[in-house]
Amino acid sequence: MEKKSPRIKMLLTPGEVAKRTGVAVSALHFYESKGLIHSQRNAGNQRRYRRDVLRAVAIIKIAQRIGIPLATIGDAFGVLPEGHNLSAKEWKMLSSQWREELDRRIHTLTALRDQLDGCI
Repeated sequence: MEKKSPRIKMLLTPGEVAKRTGVAVSALHFYESKGLIHSQRNAGNQRRYRRDVLRAVAIIKIAQRIGIPLATIGDAFGVLPEGHNLSAKEWKMLSSQWREELDRRIHTLTALRDQLDGCI
């Protein structure tokens, strides 16, 4: 008897995405309301996410940690076709823009810290 190869599950439930990304289901719904990620509905009208959402959520989390506003993240995602995973070249371009913003913030915070030293 020949075994069938396991079929890769193409659509994920919100709970599965939440578990794999470490964000709450409510955060997924919020990201969706902002147009950052997209879902499909099954016959029972339940949300289902394509696997590319996992990478999108990872990028959103990284960007938020460095203080990039959701609107800016949305603008970056807006130029990509829905369901498109970033290529290495696209990620390098996007992350370099965010790196410049992060460098500006570091410079500003360093200047503020130095001013604290001179307060007294």
